[in-house]
Amino acid sequence: MSPTTAEPIVQVCNLTMRFGKKEAVKRINFSVSRGAVHGFIGPNGAGKTTTIRILATLQLPTEGCFWIAGENGLVEPRKARQKIGYMPDFVGVYNGLTVAEYLDFFALAYRIHGPRRKTLLDSVVELTDLGDLLEVEVQVLSKGMRQRLCLAQTLLHDPEILILDEPASGLDPRARIEFRALLRELQQMGKTVFLSSHILTELSSICDSVSIIEQGEIVADGRIDDIMARLAGSGISFQVRVSSRPEDALAIFDAAPDVSRTRVDGNVVKFRFSGDEQRLHELWAPISSAGISIVTIRREEEDLEHIFMKLTRGEVS
Repeated sequence: MSPTTAEPIVQVCNLTMRFGKKEAVKRINFSVSRGAVHGFIGPNGAGKTTTIRILATLQLPTEGCFWIAGENGLVEPRKARQKIGYMPDFVGVYNGLTVAEYLDFFALAYRIHGPRRKTLLDSVVELTDLGDLLEVEVQVLSKGMRQRLCLAQTLLHDPEILILDEPASGLDPRARIEFRALLRELQQMGKTVFLSSHILTELSSICDSVSIIEQGEIVADGRIDDIMARLAGSGISFQVRVSSRPEDALAIFDAAPDVSRTRVDGNVVKFRFSGDEQRLHELWAPISSAGISIVTIRREEEDLEHIFMKLTRGEVS
């Protein structure tokens, strides 16, 4: 990934959105560093799309404020909009237009004229690999190619930040891999990418940082490694398969320091360990001394899916 700068390109301050008596977004605060790929994660109904629509200047918040590349999104929404390339979770296309006509239409809508229009059109077509499809009508494109077309449209006015709502939704595995590579290329070009997704493995492989929203509130925010480090204080999960006498092994682990939440599942003893590496090495000796053979030891590292489950629905083992 390209290095990011500490300078925030997106700043959100006490953002609140109410629909009648329902508070969909509750005084949230977060920032996105310039040049980062930032994931925005949450269960259905958590407030993701509402927040994204506010940042895209399509919806006014009830309270709070936000800045996009130095522009106040409430005071100067037009200026903020010029810095944004927004791609919603569902993008309609105009049937009967070819890919070339579709992009040319939006270039004119962005008021891009003259030689600059051709330069930008050529650039986005090359970037999104649509060159062989320019004479194809948009309604016959595959889902993956249609997403590329919509991204090309989003890039036409050369925005500083891309706001993408579920861009990989509905794509097959190959199309997702290709789209992920395209996002990396955009980051290499200096673009900032703010995206939501329910495919957490996709986000963990490409994002520098994340914000996790639950019931309208930000429950975690920052670099993925930092969030993992903070959660590591609660320990590491182990699954130890023994050849026999799992209940005896459970009693031994249960009596050990720094071990908690012990339980047995067949011949597998599961527990949480919060000690250091030295204590971990000392953990296995009493099992061997008791004549119990360890078949396998599985250490479950934290990943974005574990973080998400812990912070939105309680602990997972």
